[in-house]
Amino acid sequence: MYKTVLLPIDINHEASWTKALPAAKGLLDDGGALHILCVVPDFGAAIVAGHFPDGFEKEMLQGAKDALDAFAAKHAPGATVHVGHGHVPEAILKAAGAAGAEAIVMASHPPDELRTLFVGSNAAKVVRHAEIPVLVVR
Repeated sequence: MYKTVLLPIDINHEASWTKALPAAKGLLDDGGALHILCVVPDFGAAIVAGHFPDGFEKEMLQGAKDALDAFAAKHAPGATVHVGHGHVPEAILKAAGAAGAEAIVMASHPPDELRTLFVGSNAAKVVRHAEIPVLVVR
């Protein structure tokens, strides 16, 4: 169906990929390219960043890359891995564009009315702003 699919995951939460990974693989044409993304959120404010030691953010990014490499080797050999940084929905959309993805497959937790009202779901934001198809898996 698609030549290139982006799968954003949270490497620390198995629920973000157990159903989404097979769905992403299923959407790929023979020989299609799977891109797996892990996003490290930024601190959001300089005052917050000041409470962490120098180099902490760089270590977090390298740790995410190492974990994602190990994940891909075990669960999706041949996939291309990417580590994003910043606001999660924006990083997902940026990575999809950079990878030339034709579709995004991502997991979403069931809605929680109060949390969704104040924070909003990353999946909902990606769906709202994506210019390509997005498959949300629960």
